[in-house]
Amino acid sequence: EDPSLERHFKGHRDAVTSVDFSPNKKQLASGSMDSYLMIWSMKPQMRAYRFVGHKDAVLCVHFSPSGHLVASGSRDKTVRLWITSAKGESTVFKAHTATVRSVHFSSDGQSLVTASDDKTVKVWTVHRQKFLFSLSQHINWVRCARFSPDGRLIVSASDDKTVKLWDKTSRECIHSFCEHGGFVNHVDFHPTGNCIAAGGTDSTVKLWDIRMNRLLQHYQGNSVVNSLSFHPSGNYLITASNDSTLKILDLLEGRLLYTLHGHQGPATCVAFSRDGNLFASGGCDEQVMVWKTNFDAADYGEVVKPQKYGSSVDGTHGPGSEIDCGIHHKKTKTQDSGRTHEQQEEETSLTNTLEHIMGQLDVLTQTVSILEQRLTLTEDKLKECLENQQKIIQNKTN
Repeated sequence: EDPSLERHFKGHRDAVTSVDFSPNKKQLASGSMDSYLMIWSMKPQMRAYRFVGHKDAVLCVHFSPSGHLVASGSRDKTVRLWITSAKGESTVFKAHTATVRSVHFSSDGQSLVTASDDKTVKVWTVHRQKFLFSLSQHINWVRCARFSPDGRLIVSASDDKTVKLWDKTSRECIHSFCEHGGFVNHVDFHPTGNCIAAGGTDSTVKLWDIRMNRLLQHYQGNSVVNSLSFHPSGNYLITASNDSTLKILDLLEGRLLYTLHGHQGPATCVAFSRDGNLFASGGCDEQVMVWKTNFDAADYGEVVKPQKYGSSVDGTHGPGSEIDCGIHHKKTKTQDSGRTHEQQEEETSLTNTLEHIMGQLDVLTQTVSILEQRLTLTEDKLKECLENQQKIIQNKTN
C-alpha cells in the first residue's frame, strides 16, 4: 500500500520551515517564517497552540527525547526552550551572532547543538543553557548540525559545500566530505550511526560510510533538496524538494520508491515520527501535512547496500561505491522469545517511569530558568526605579 495523506494543518501565515513529532507521537511542532512556533495535537478536534516569543522567522524546531521541551532557533539570533503546555512559557538565550538555522537535542537530552549563519556550530547544556564550546572551521553559513545517536559525534552541513564530521570530546574535525557541488542544506545520521546522508542545492542526496569516509550511495534529482529524514529502521530515506515533491528512497535496493505530490510550491521540511509509522512535511504553501507510511521495514533485506551504479531519481546513473555499510537491522518475530511476558512488562514499566522522571526534571529545570529570568527582570526594574528616584532627588537638591 502506498503512503497516504492522513491530515493537514492550517494556521501558519507564512512558509513552514521545520517539523518534528513528539516522541509519543501525540504532538507535532512546526516553525515558520511568520515567527511563530505551532504545537499541533494529533488528536482530532484538539486545538493547536501558537507560541509567541521569537522576533523573527523560526527556522528550526526539535523535541527533547522526553517530549517535555521543544527547542527552536530563529533569525532573531536566539534559541528558545519551550515547555509544551498551554501557557507556552520559554527561556531564551542569545545563541549566536547571526541567524540560527538548526537546533538538535542529544539522545540523552542533556546537550543541544546549534548551527548558524555566523559560520559556527555551538554545543550547550540544556540545564541552564550553559555554553560549552564552538566548532569553527566552516567558512560560510552552517545550515544544519546533528548529534550522532550515541552522542559522540556531530555532523554539520554548510554553504561552503562541505559536510564536516566532528568528535564531541576532542572538538576536532575528523573528516570533511567535499563531494557536493552546491550549498548543503541538510544532513543527518543513519539510525545505526555508521552512515550520514546530506542533500543540497546541487539536487543530489549523498550517503557516506563514516567508518571508511567513502561515498556509499548517490541520488541525482531535478530540484534543490531542502530536507531529509531517515526511517527509524534505516531502510528508507525521505526528502523534501523545491519541485514540491517528497521522495522516498529505498536504501536497501538503492532506488527511488515513491514520489509524493501534496504541497503547492516548494516542500521545505520533512521528518519521520520516532516509530516510523508517520511522517510530516511542511512547505511554502503554509501547510503542515501528516502522512502514513504504510510500509513495513521488516519486509526487506538485512543490509543497506552500496550502489555499483548510483541509481538516481531522474533515471540516469551517477557514481557509486562498492563498499558495504554493514548495517544489519532486519526485525525478527522471535527476537523476544527468550524473555517472559512479565519481564517485558516490567522493563516497559521501568522505562516509562524513568521517562516520566526525566520529563519532570526537564519541566523543573525550565521552571527554575523562567523564575531566574523573571527575578533578573524584577532586579533590573528595581535598579531602574532607584536610579530614577536618585535623579529626582538630585534635581530637587539642585
